[in-house]
Amino acid sequence: MSPGRFTGVVGPSGSGKTTLLRVITGTVEPAIGSVRRADGLRLAYVPQVETVNWNFPVTVAECVLMARTARRGSRRRAPWPSGDERRAADEMLDRLGIGGLGARHIRELSGGQQQRMFIARALLGEPQLLLMDEPTSGVDVKTRHEIVHLLGELNDEGLSIVVTTHDLNGMAAHLPHLVCLNREVIAAGSPSEVLTPTVLERTYGAPMDVLEHGGMPVVVDHYGFGSRGRSMPLTGESS
Repeated sequence: MSPGRFTGVVGPSGSGKTTLLRVITGTVEPAIGSVRRADGLRLAYVPQVETVNWNFPVTVAECVLMARTARRGSRRRAPWPSGDERRAADEMLDRLGIGGLGARHIRELSGGQQQRMFIARALLGEPQLLLMDEPTSGVDVKTRHEIVHLLGELNDEGLSIVVTTHDLNGMAAHLPHLVCLNREVIAAGSPSEVLTPTVLERTYGAPMDVLEHGGMPVVVDHYGFGSRGRSMPLTGESS
């Protein structure tokens, strides 16, 4: 995994995308092979929002400040954040567009705001590698575009990023590098190299067409109805 790369991991449910991220973090040991991490590598993991206990008694600011608590460890005896740490958290919330929400309980946020909160927490830990599991799941089109744009800006600043996604057209097609996964790596490369009918059928086990729009691939899933089959673009949005 090259430094500074922005990689999207796509594949069907159960293909191992989340497990791959957990293996990278070291929370899950690989059954075969090994993972080699650079000495002192700082990484941050943003889980799927569906896995979070939103009733946990914590405010937005307190959640974000957990990143500094983890980095601080036992180096300082005081269990509470310093004034500098609180200011850094406020600045990060401002940057993520949710400034002023620090005193709210985390369950009071919208889906997009929850994602931004977790990104803010991850960035406050000053990671070199950011891992995100389905960062655009359950958000509207506008929020999805904003998250993709934000991650692109962070990558331009030198942050290495790996995201998993089911959204082939709304997110994956906009990323510089993709990996198709189904219990093993099926293909890796740019969207134009990876989002092809052959690779997608090997990955998902279903026939798909790929069109081109504005110089970008657009994946079309086929739902057969006899000889009068219809096609539906995979936009990542439910109708």
